[in-house]
Amino acid sequence: MNATLTDKEFEQFQSLIYQQVGIKLDTPKKSLLTSRLGKRLRELQLPSYQAYYDRVCAKGGEEELTQLVDLISTNKTDFFREPGHFDFLREQVLSQVQATRSLRIWSSASSSGEEPYTIAMTLTDAIPDRSRWDIKVLASDISTRVLAKAAAGIYDDERVAQLPQDVVRRHFLRGKGEQTGKFKVRKHLSEMIAFRRINLMAPAFPIKTPLDVIFCRNVMIYFDRSTQATLMGKFYRYLRPGGYLFIGHSESLQWIEHQFTYVKPTIYQKPEA
Repeated sequence: MNATLTDKEFEQFQSLIYQQVGIKLDTPKKSLLTSRLGKRLRELQLPSYQAYYDRVCAKGGEEELTQLVDLISTNKTDFFREPGHFDFLREQVLSQVQATRSLRIWSSASSSGEEPYTIAMTLTDAIPDRSRWDIKVLASDISTRVLAKAAAGIYDDERVAQLPQDVVRRHFLRGKGEQTGKFKVRKHLSEMIAFRRINLMAPAFPIKTPLDVIFCRNVMIYFDRSTQATLMGKFYRYLRPGGYLFIGHSESLQWIEHQFTYVKPTIYQKPEA
């Protein structure tokens, strides 16, 4: 099977992906889409990209749409990526919620789990009386594939090699036998986190309690300004007054409409009432 992705078919996928998940695929991404979907066409023994598009859009095609999103999603991340955010969480946010000892954090693009587990490690190491706190971390992603990996909490040794050995000892179990070379996050981390598939383009999110912190890092680079502004409006509603939004270092709110107060590069706050 040597199907060719025509310009018309590419435009159909562009529109579908933008409508469903807000990702804008520019023309240079046509070759990327061709290669990533080509393997799926062969697995399904479909004769053309049009046939695959029709399957995704047909009644009952929701599961295949999830597969499509998985194929185009970029899920590169690391433990303690952009460490200044975790320093701020430890040094500023914790002091502000000390009186209530309650904390709600959303890792809104958690990928394979490194970000929410880093949040949990940061909090565990910073709070000596952790059992007296009410802490919940919601970790979500559009990709069910990476969410399953995140929930399993198992990583190859090269993923944890960047971490100090004392951090690895405190927070990971080292695999033995057939699991040699693997590391699994310890129960005290996994119990803090709930994993759930959430589409950031949904009109509302399944979140009932106001959030103290939202991590949304290196996501907006895939959205146009209109989509970015809409998302910022939704995040604003779900944060408590005084809550914080963390974005990626390659991102900025400078050119979009929003109600947040600038704190420092990549950190914004919802003003107090």
